[in-house]
Amino acid sequence: MMRPLLLWASTNPYLSRRLPRYGFVRRAVRRFMPGETPEAALVEAERLRERGAPTIVTLLGENIEAESEARAVVDHYLGVLEDVRRRGLDAEVSVKLTQLGLDLSPDLALEGVRTLAKASRDGPGEEAGEGGRLTLWIDMESSAYVDRTLDLFRTVRKDHENVGVALQAYLLRTENDFESLLPLEPSIRLVKGAYLESPQVAYPKKRQVDAAFQRIAKRMLRERKAGRMGRPAIGTHDPRILGDVTRMARELDLPRDAYEFEMLYGIGTEQQEHLLSQGYVLRVLISYGAAWFPWYMRRLAERPANLWFVVKQMARG
Repeated sequence: MMRPLLLWASTNPYLSRRLPRYGFVRRAVRRFMPGETPEAALVEAERLRERGAPTIVTLLGENIEAESEARAVVDHYLGVLEDVRRRGLDAEVSVKLTQLGLDLSPDLALEGVRTLAKASRDGPGEEAGEGGRLTLWIDMESSAYVDRTLDLFRTVRKDHENVGVALQAYLLRTENDFESLLPLEPSIRLVKGAYLESPQVAYPKKRQVDAAFQRIAKRMLRERKAGRMGRPAIGTHDPRILGDVTRMARELDLPRDAYEFEMLYGIGTEQQEHLLSQGYVLRVLISYGAAWFPWYMRRLAERPANLWFVVKQMARG
């Protein structure tokens, strides 16, 4: 019952304005993000590098309403990428297309993605990516944006091999979308999905989502082994799925550096340490920015048990 309520809260403008004013909410969110500035994110990326974990950074916010805002986001990320190179980090960027102006103009968003893909690919720095090349990740938003997101990805992928896209296992269409992308030899980040969707477009039960996630993840590993896709990125904290994926990779004799796990900052840190100690590639997603409330509600909805952490923060306040 809590998940639909939390997802509803993530879309409520009144709550988005009011709740971040409370100290206990701001204290609780620190578990999931190191701060609101890119500096805070990159300082944490440096600390994670010492643990052997590469990172992804993303500025929170979506559905901008002016072209000037979209261009400001592109400029912001160009600055972040420059700082990433200066620090010698393997820290990639993940963008939301509505933050780059997709609601205003597909061409505006396309221009922004191309600019950031080129900056990710061409920057100097032997410690980052493959010989300095970083992947630009296109995040996936609600189901209403899937077709436009995939169309834009296909367009950019023609000229930029270093662009990847997220797919959400809870959408009924995702297995077909995966098949349609295979001719591009794509890099794909697979996540479960965290938007409020109807049963007509998304699996309503967790066990159904988990089963779809496992099917797609195994297919990604098989296609990677066959040389028909780029980097498979498995975005999950679920121990059962993690075990299933690693077993499948062993059966395929797939090297541990041929795929990666991706996890959120501040969640399952012991699990993250275990994967790193076993020689798996683990990339940690670090979010930052002032527009964190909708994102935070979706994180709680993914695992409502995290609400206990919020309750403890309230008690301390």
